[in-house]
Amino acid sequence: MNIPDGPLREHLEFAETDALLRDDVRRLGTLVGEVLAEQGSPALLEEVERIRRAAIARREQGLPVDALAGEMARVPLEDAELVVRAFSTYFSAINVAERVHRIRRRRDYERISDLPQPGGFEAVLRDLREDGVTFEELEATLPRLWVEPVFTAHPTEAVRRVLLEKEREIVERLVEDIDRARTPVERRVGLERIRLSLTAAWQTSDTPAEKPTVADEVEHVSYYLATVLYRVVPVYYEAFADAVEAVYGRRIQLPQVLRFGTWVGGDMDGNPNVNADTIRAALHAQRAQAIAQYRADLRALSNMLTQSLGRVGVDPAVVARTDEYIRLLPEAGARLRPRLADMPYRRLLDMMKVRLALAGQGDAKGYASAREFISDLELIDASLAANRGEHAGRFALQRVLWRARTFGFHLAALDLRQDSAVHDAALAALLGDEGWSAREAGDRTARLQALLASPPAALSAADGVLASTLDVFRTVLDMRRSHGVEAIGLYIISMSRSAADALAVLALARVAGCVEDGAVPLDITPLFETVDDLEAAADVMRSLFEDPVYRAHLAARGNEQTVMLGYSDSAKDGGLFASRWALQSTQVALTALADRYGVRIMFFHGRGGSVSRGGGKTERAIIAAPRGSVNGSLRVTEQGEVIHRKYGIRALALRNLEQTTGAVLRATLRPRPRDAREVRWKEMTRHLAEESRRHYRALVHDHPDFPDYFRAATPVDVIERLQIGSRPSRRRDGGIANLRAIPWVFAWSQNRSGLTGWYGIGHALQAGVQAYGQEAMSEMAREWPFFAAMLDDVEMLLAKSDLAIFERYSQLAGPLHDVFYPRIAEEFLRTCDAILLLKQRDRILADDYRLRLSIRLRNPYVDPLSLLQVDLLRRWRAGGREDDDLLRALVSTVNGISAGVQNTG
Repeated sequence: MNIPDGPLREHLEFAETDALLRDDVRRLGTLVGEVLAEQGSPALLEEVERIRRAAIARREQGLPVDALAGEMARVPLEDAELVVRAFSTYFSAINVAERVHRIRRRRDYERISDLPQPGGFEAVLRDLREDGVTFEELEATLPRLWVEPVFTAHPTEAVRRVLLEKEREIVERLVEDIDRARTPVERRVGLERIRLSLTAAWQTSDTPAEKPTVADEVEHVSYYLATVLYRVVPVYYEAFADAVEAVYGRRIQLPQVLRFGTWVGGDMDGNPNVNADTIRAALHAQRAQAIAQYRADLRALSNMLTQSLGRVGVDPAVVARTDEYIRLLPEAGARLRPRLADMPYRRLLDMMKVRLALAGQGDAKGYASAREFISDLELIDASLAANRGEHAGRFALQRVLWRARTFGFHLAALDLRQDSAVHDAALAALLGDEGWSAREAGDRTARLQALLASPPAALSAADGVLASTLDVFRTVLDMRRSHGVEAIGLYIISMSRSAADALAVLALARVAGCVEDGAVPLDITPLFETVDDLEAAADVMRSLFEDPVYRAHLAARGNEQTVMLGYSDSAKDGGLFASRWALQSTQVALTALADRYGVRIMFFHGRGGSVSRGGGKTERAIIAAPRGSVNGSLRVTEQGEVIHRKYGIRALALRNLEQTTGAVLRATLRPRPRDAREVRWKEMTRHLAEESRRHYRALVHDHPDFPDYFRAATPVDVIERLQIGSRPSRRRDGGIANLRAIPWVFAWSQNRSGLTGWYGIGHALQAGVQAYGQEAMSEMAREWPFFAAMLDDVEMLLAKSDLAIFERYSQLAGPLHDVFYPRIAEEFLRTCDAILLLKQRDRILADDYRLRLSIRLRNPYVDPLSLLQVDLLRRWRAGGREDDDLLRALVSTVNGISAGVQNTG
């Protein structure tokens, strides 16, 4: 078996449509080189260029890795960090150039084509109309459409916020000259501003001096919510309404479709730094961010809505509302300038600003809720609509309205998550039963049903885990009252394995007094994580749906049940193939089950950044989902570097949200037609998934020496010391089973193997060809979206992997290298061969020019960093891991490789 040609070895060639991308890459590369020479030295630039040329030669000429490895081993320690930073700076330039080029490509498409861009609102609606979807059917579906990206603080974002802001400056300068329409002087000024950002970034440390706190992570996520998405949301709704009008010829008042969630400050699972205090602090910080944005918007509206009573009519209700606020806040009313007395909109907006400020301070005279604020905006909107204001400021006001409806005073709903074991420990303390967690699930369920039938009076005093758990539920109640019911999202139970795990949350909430109108005001969400847990999910949910206490709770929550699906731990547990199949099967089973019990089920997809953790193209994943499982809703986690990639630039954020919503619409209104062949395909896949799982577990979980090999052949010991997240890398002590999926995947992406995303799949595909024949397997790969999407994801991982470089890492394991490397390499090559056979192609990524180009652009920079990391790891470990200079250089390589591979975890 040989590694097929692909982006691993090919000359760098740009398509004609990418000529401006090539120019941007060259311009930025030249500027980076000048910064290196100025801020480092001409010798540094010469050294970097020599290494880069050697890396290119290795790729294009198919040379052994030894020469490049020898080149990197000669880099002195005092130069190592500078060399790494130099290559990382080149990565950043390439990443920025590619993102800007995506904007350019969309503009080019809209300029030259009469057809809407595929995946966009208008294209999807046209397809739906051709499939028979009427305006009335669309209008009836929209109220239940629910798209909610949920931002998490998992430690995979290796870029500091201050550096993100400098990157944004570079993006803005490139966009200004996106079509080369600027004058030479304007272009020169733009390049100087780019140079400034590059130079300042070079002089800024890549990593913070201290591990970030939860408050730091809240600030980081709020950057995307308040800086980027706050501006994108109204444009999203405008594009959606315009597309409906273009396709159906009718203007529509859209309901709220888009929402945002966050885990930052509420994800208690395995993180002792998150508790009731961080929940309160996170929501306070988000509220302050939202109110600050609205006040800025109202200042702009005040300057715009200067209509005078003598020139145009104004609804008397606007004047009446202003007078009401002046009576409420006489001191603020006295500060209104008399010369503006004939400008009713401006006077009301000035009073609204005061009420917003007071709301931010918690003053009772401020807005009690976002609904009150929205009511004032709607009052002005109605007056403008009735008095020729359509083109005199109404457009800007409606943009603020869409922001207020979307972000409220909470910015994003804060989900809470806790391990079921913590709830068990709290119940053990409450009930005085030290053996509580060891009891059978049925026994715990029966005792919890009795407890819920006659709950004790709310406890006023407790200690330890019981006190902290009850404090969380009390805080939930307080925050709902002070910040609005939308401020609290789901309550997610990690490691859910029985109905007792959900009933435990109901019982503890009632004991804490977290009750409104006789019911617990929480959407309790079991999270099924391992393959076994996913397979048992239907039995767990059936028990809950048949439980009278839980059904009463569901009735109070509108008979809607959310279930979270864990992509990360299921893949770590059984490999990618078994994980994907278990997730697919579970959605089918739970969709049918919920329908039978009259419950609307919504799936919350716990995806990570890498393919191994459920990453990939969201649009394709939605289309490949089981029929009926989407049903108008999509809730999905956005983690780490994915947040930056999808939401770091406004135009790309809009495109991503548009594609996602379009896919949800299509999967809801016209899912793919039934195919009789799927019965056989599912049976084949069940068999192949089990084969893959068996092969994967034999290596990862069953071989007693594999944990030691993992720690030696990956830089996980460096990753565990990174200052990029507030959460520990393990839930509890133990082997690979207790290691979190993020550092697990992060480590295997760093050593360029990507093992977590393909191991076991080659074995299964080969077994499938032997059992069912190549044509049957190829047909399934061509015709079944589920199988095709998985193979495409695996192919991408194979293209980013480099077996020769991984071998260098493997050699760090000493004698264990000879035990494991041949086995892993054989499976890698087997997987490559099997995918090429099923797709009938002669090289990896033969059908994806853009991804090949993207990988090829980065290879000359990421390869040297990988080999340097191997050398530094060897030296650091030989010194007992005590050399801080080596560790600092190693951390730089981790950040650099992350930027290059673009899959940290």
